[in-house]
Order: sequence, then C-alpha cells, then structure tokens
Amino acid sequence: MKPPTQPTPSNAPRTPIVLAVVIARAGSKGLVGKNMRPLGGRPLVAWTLDHAKAAKSVTAVVLSTDGDEILDVGRSMGVHCYKRPPERATDTATIDDGARHGVECWEAETGKTCDAVAILYANVPLRPVDLTDRAVAKLLETGGHSVQTVYPVGKMHPLWMRKLVGPGSDQLENYQPNEIYRRQDLPPVFMLNSGVLAVTRASLFAVDPAHPHAFLGTDRRAIVTGAEEVVDIDDELDLMIAQAMVDRAKGNLAKAKAAESAPTSRRERGKRQRPQAEPKTN
Repeated sequence: MKPPTQPTPSNAPRTPIVLAVVIARAGSKGLVGKNMRPLGGRPLVAWTLDHAKAAKSVTAVVLSTDGDEILDVGRSMGVHCYKRPPERATDTATIDDGARHGVECWEAETGKTCDAVAILYANVPLRPVDLTDRAVAKLLETGGHSVQTVYPVGKMHPLWMRKLVGPGSDQLENYQPNEIYRRQDLPPVFMLNSGVLAVTRASLFAVDPAHPHAFLGTDRRAIVTGAEEVVDIDDELDLMIAQAMVDRAKGNLAKAKAAESAPTSRRERGKRQRPQAEPKTN
C-alpha cells in the first residue's frame, strides 16, 4: 500500500514557467526555405525542436511560424504550434515580435502566464545539448533581464579589421587606430552566435519602438560557447559546414562503438584468440 501523498506546503517556492519559443519564418531571401532544408535527412526546424524538447528547464515548447510545412513538422513532434499572421511574418518582422506571438497564443490557450522565454532560431540546428538549460539557469539565478550566447571572435577581431578609403576606395586604413601586432595582445571581444536568447517575460513585452533592443532589458548577461559549438544557417556554405559536422559526429560515434566492441588490451586479445586447452583425463 502506497503512503498517502503529502500536500505541498503553501510557502514552497513555485517552479518558474519557462517557454521555449522556436521562431521559424517560411520566407527567406538569403537561403530560400532554409528552415525546411534537410540536414542529416531531417529539416532544420526539427533539430531545434528536438533541442527544445530535451531542455529540462522548459515547461512547454512553442512553434511560431507562417509556414504550413513547418507547422506539420511541429505537430508531428508534439509541440504547441501557432500560425503567425502575415503582418507578423514579413521581412521586417522582428525576432522579439515572433516570440511574443508564440507566448500570447500559448497563454491564451492554457490560461497560464509564463515567467521566462527561451527564444530559439529554427535555422540553428547545432548547439550544445545543455545550452538552453544553462541560459535559463543564469537568467533565473542572477535576476538578469536577458541572457545571450556568444563566442570569442579570435583573429576576426575588430582591431585587425580594415576599411577602404581614398579617392579610389582602395587605400587601407585601420578600422580602429591601434598598434597591436600579436594576436595574443588583442583584448577579448565576443560575437553573438544565436544559440539561445533567454529573456524574462516582463522584458520581452517591454516594447519601445525607439529602442528595438529594449526587450533585452538593462541587465544583459552572456554565456560563452566555443566558436564551433553553434552553427547558424544563413547560406549554402553554412549548410555544407553543418552537414560536414553532422557526418563527422556520426563517424566519431561509429568509431567509439567499434572501440567498445574491440578487445581493450593485447592480453585480452590473446585470451580471446588462444584456443581452450583440452580437458585432462586420468
């Protein structure tokens, strides 16, 4: 007989409601239909939906899109799917408005109000498995308004960039004046990589037309990833790179499985190859 369930104390902390909102417009000028382009035999949007569903800190996964094919993928994966109206899915539609659409639809459907939102781009199929959980944890633990993922720019540093000036626009000039010669002397600079954008609900809905990034709030935090950990697909070259990384990962997995099944030492190989001695008879 099971013991009776103990009631939850009224003063127990409430578990925050966190939505993962995957934004996926059907239109794209850089790479036509990019969110449905295949990678490893699956559309790009499916990779991001899988990531969102695996996040332990996420209460529900929401897909906001104007594409019927994309909606079909979302429905087949069991997430909350909402078709974005045309006026909110134009070339000038903002990322935060797409996320607000998803939040508004989910809240209207469930009657609940979320506390935080993890915005995920459908065209980012490769990212660390725990990236969303890390971003949400930092958002909730620090009390910040938003958390974005970044990577070190390395040798693509702004202090080593040049601009073209002069009458023929062919004279090189430092983009920012400096005398830094060695890469090791460059100050750390980071670039956004679109891995995840976690934001409080209050900040997301703080819209200010004069300040398009107002939804990020004033306390903006970051999580640093490796330069190759997040892959953002915007053109054919990006897609080729992602496919190469997927193929490499599959190859490494196959090698690891083969190594597990192979003898682990010369002595063990000898034992496996040595024939069993015939039993002695009296």
